[in-house]
Amino acid sequence: MTNKPAVKAIGVRSVKFGRNVTIVKPSNIYGCRIGDDSFVGPFVEIQKGVVIGKACRIQSHSFICELVRIGDRVAVAHGVMFINDPYRTGGPAKGDRTLWEETVIGDDVSIGSNATILPVRVCAGTVIGAGAVVTRDILEPGIYAGNPARLLRRLRRKPGR
Repeated sequence: MTNKPAVKAIGVRSVKFGRNVTIVKPSNIYGCRIGDDSFVGPFVEIQKGVVIGKACRIQSHSFICELVRIGDRVAVAHGVMFINDPYRTGGPAKGDRTLWEETVIGDDVSIGSNATILPVRVCAGTVIGAGAVVTRDILEPGIYAGNPARLLRRLRRKPGR
């Protein structure tokens, strides 16, 4: 006897789009908001409640989970993972969403390929290096890299790039 799995289709559902948004399929995007002039590459998942600002680029193979807010003009490179469950109990929340935490990314932030972003706040004008693991709030514009991510160099914030 062979059991049959529950099969769910991917797609773009219940999304509030701004003007001139581009989505490359296949992508799984649902219950979120994406601002004007933004781009989402293939093989991206954006979950419900996520807010993505204007003129953002979300590159392929990235995962943006619930409780993430991304500002304007943010570049999310390939394979970036956002995490909302910090395992506060020593393991996964197992469906208890009250244990999840939010992530807020400011305007004009660049996040390098394969970075992992835990529930944190990242100030405007920050660069996060490829492969970085952001475990703490970033409150000063600069270039951050490593595991855990550390400040390599301070930057002056340039409004609107």
